[in-house]
Amino acid sequence: MRTQSPDTHPEIEKVLISLIQNSSVAKRISKVRSLSESTIKLSRRAIRRANPGLDKTELNFKFISCHYGEKLAALFREHMKGRSL
Repeated sequence: MRTQSPDTHPEIEKVLISLIQNSSVAKRISKVRSLSESTIKLSRRAIRRANPGLDKTELNFKFISCHYGEKLAALFREHMKGRSL
């Protein structure tokens, strides 16, 4: 089997894959959820650091724009304007 990660020794990779394969579905889902949560937090933090003058709402729009596209961010912005009236 070809290794998936060039910086991981093939034997270690086999052990890691085995650990994943032998984990319960609940444990695998928990790990994926945790990784997703960490990724979102890091992304939001990077956006906040790059845009210190934006308020929370604008930072949310920026996050949506970066990850889902400007078109969806614009639609969301319009939706939120309608809700605040």
